[in-house]
Amino acid sequence: MRGHHLTSSRACAVTVAALILAGAVLDYALYPQLMTKFAIARVLAAAGVLAGLALLYTRFGCRHVHAITFVWLTFPQLMIAWMIHVSQGEASLFYAGIILTIFAVGTLFPVGYLYTLAFGLLTLLLYWLACVTRPGGIAAPSQLLFHGTIVAFAVVGSTVYTYFNEQGRRLLFALKDELARKNGELERSNRHLAAIKGQLVQQEKMAALGTLSAGLLHEVNNPVNYCMLALDLALEDPAARASDHLAECLTDARQGMARVQAIVSDLKTFAYRGDGAAPDGRFGFAAAVDTAVRLARHELRAAGDLALRRDLAGELAVRGDEAAIVGVLINLLGNAAHALQAGAVAAPEIVIAATPANGRLHVTVSDNGPGIAPEHLGRLFEPFFTTRAVGQGLGLGLSICYSVVQRHGGQLSAESVPGVWTRFRFDLPLADAQPPVQAAI
Repeated sequence: MRGHHLTSSRACAVTVAALILAGAVLDYALYPQLMTKFAIARVLAAAGVLAGLALLYTRFGCRHVHAITFVWLTFPQLMIAWMIHVSQGEASLFYAGIILTIFAVGTLFPVGYLYTLAFGLLTLLLYWLACVTRPGGIAAPSQLLFHGTIVAFAVVGSTVYTYFNEQGRRLLFALKDELARKNGELERSNRHLAAIKGQLVQQEKMAALGTLSAGLLHEVNNPVNYCMLALDLALEDPAARASDHLAECLTDARQGMARVQAIVSDLKTFAYRGDGAAPDGRFGFAAAVDTAVRLARHELRAAGDLALRRDLAGELAVRGDEAAIVGVLINLLGNAAHALQAGAVAAPEIVIAATPANGRLHVTVSDNGPGIAPEHLGRLFEPFFTTRAVGQGLGLGLSICYSVVQRHGGQLSAESVPGVWTRFRFDLPLADAQPPVQAAI
């Protein structure tokens, strides 16, 4: 409202100053003999109004717009009252100028009905003083009564108009504010609906993934079991026992088959997430890293002269599903190697680090590859989202990794600086950590 009043006061000041100067035409028509005096008075009054206008552009004027406007509005009233005093008093036609100013306050600067009423009463007082202080006093009381009554009617009309106009303006501002709030609520509702739509799409994907997983379990498990049985028999063969290299190859092949079984099982677990108990096996994390590095050897070699560095805090044991965690590490190592190969990094390097803290083992897998675009970071763990070429991946790896880490009570996150590095973080429960004890109530 204050901003509206400030704008109205500035517009009113310009209008009043222009009308004051244009009123010289009336001086010429009614009192040509007094034109010089009236011209000086008009210039002084217009200067006072313009001085008030200039003040309205200052910080002080913006804070006290009502008081300053009331002051500069008195300049034209004082000018007109003086003109009435020096011309014909109550018989002067300049009382019409007083009425015009009163209506200007009610229309151009409608602050409030009390404001307009106070200005109107001040105007009536100035008109009465201009008439009664003339030499000889009031010559025509009937004219004073007539003209004074007209001015009073103008004061009442302007006050009533200002009251209803101000109420309407406040209602308009209230409606605008309510409309803005409704628009904000609508925007929030649209965002909420978009999120719900995304969740529905996600659920449809999960349903499709569940159907796919069920089929994979049926179709893949049988041949994998045959391979596992054959590998077990081969490991019992004397030739395998006599050759460490052959035994290691057969063991790696068996672990690869176990990984196939784990992937199919993870697909089904990912599609039907629940609040079941977390895996509670016990295994050495360093050994799991060694296994993952062996199984991801092909991807690591494809990255060229790759430096793989381990920064592990001793031989720490963790609780969980070793095969699933090995799968997470294989996926992260494979993604890092693929990024390093695609980015043609001069000195490619992958760092696996693990630090225990607060009963959890905090693991990071970092690389100095081309990084991840900011617009892709927020979608890395969405099912079927991939930045690779068609046919090079389904976009399920990181989604499954996220689900596996979540089943272990942890969180998988990613951060990256494009062109510099990428880092994935997750945490696992330490095997020797004591569960938190809740205080008795």
